[in-house]
Amino acid sequence: MPDLTLVLLGAGNSTRFNQKFKKQWMRIKEEPLWLFVTKRLQTFINFKKIIVVANEEEIEYMKNFADYEFVPGGKERQISLKNALSKVDTKYLLVTDVARACIKKRVVDDLIRNKTKADIIVPYIKVPDTVHYKNGFLDRDELKLIQTPQLSQTKILKNALDTTEIFTDDSTAILKNGGTVFYVEGDTSATKLTYADDLSKLECLQKPCKDTFTGIGYDVHPFENNKDMFLCGVKIDVPYGFKAHSDGDVAIHAIIDALLGSIGAGDIGELFPDSDNRYKNIDSKILLKKVCDFVSNVGYDIVNIDITVIAQKPKLSNYKTSMRKSISRLLDIPYAKVNIKATTTEKLGFVGREEGVAVEAVVNTKYTDWTLLQEKNI
Repeated sequence: MPDLTLVLLGAGNSTRFNQKFKKQWMRIKEEPLWLFVTKRLQTFINFKKIIVVANEEEIEYMKNFADYEFVPGGKERQISLKNALSKVDTKYLLVTDVARACIKKRVVDDLIRNKTKADIIVPYIKVPDTVHYKNGFLDRDELKLIQTPQLSQTKILKNALDTTEIFTDDSTAILKNGGTVFYVEGDTSATKLTYADDLSKLECLQKPCKDTFTGIGYDVHPFENNKDMFLCGVKIDVPYGFKAHSDGDVAIHAIIDALLGSIGAGDIGELFPDSDNRYKNIDSKILLKKVCDFVSNVGYDIVNIDITVIAQKPKLSNYKTSMRKSISRLLDIPYAKVNIKATTTEKLGFVGREEGVAVEAVVNTKYTDWTLLQEKNI
């Protein structure tokens, strides 16, 4: 069935998952969940086009993993889907959520086999328990728990979503618009990953690999008189600072590059260009916080950091403890995992001529081990 587009919805913030990382970035061996789900579906059918809806800030990073079409998401699932629909030119589309990880081939085959029987084909599972509603009971034989993926006729779904009314799934929108729905049997193993407790129900997910990733950052700034100096977020008591677009914290800038390097996410200039006035004189700790949040969101933990400050002046021996504490707090890692060294160039080069300071940082990261959440819930 080549005239079919896959739309994977993965732009959410995982608020109900309630972890430091977003569930779409938890690693299955080495693959983020959004890629694992997409590849799994690709083994079932040859799609004409694949569209992944993602957080706009993560799209450039996602392009490192796959050559799909990426579309920015919206605040609501429906907005995200409408953004994707603008790129769909096939007669049919299969829409699923990144949280529906363990979809089985049998379900997808049933959706496709029955594609002509209604405007949308929907998997469901039966309700096994008695349902008490208000002051009475509902007939559980008449109840259906709706799952994804759902197979729609593209034109009909576009028309159904051409409204400001919000729907929680595609079949509800099509029904409300006068369309028809055909139901196929879903699968109880295709649990939707909503809360951390759900991880224990998803048997198709394998543990993340235990590799360590190393990034190296290097930065240099010349001195500028009559400006405050900051290193590692600590104010240094000297009458000069650093010439820079931001506050010039050369150590934090090196740390940012090391973090980005360890996860393969470019460099500080790509994220915070000096041509952007939003970053004029900005506190570098704010930039580091943004990068740390990104590192956590896309599924990494910081293991340790080693920083070398290369300076003929100022003398930093009295500041090293404060600098370590500052970086420990900013990176949210133990003090013992932060090391800071200070050295000179024996009066050689621009550092030796006391014209500026250089900093090198080395960072190690690893994939967040989401299996520890399962152990907590046993």
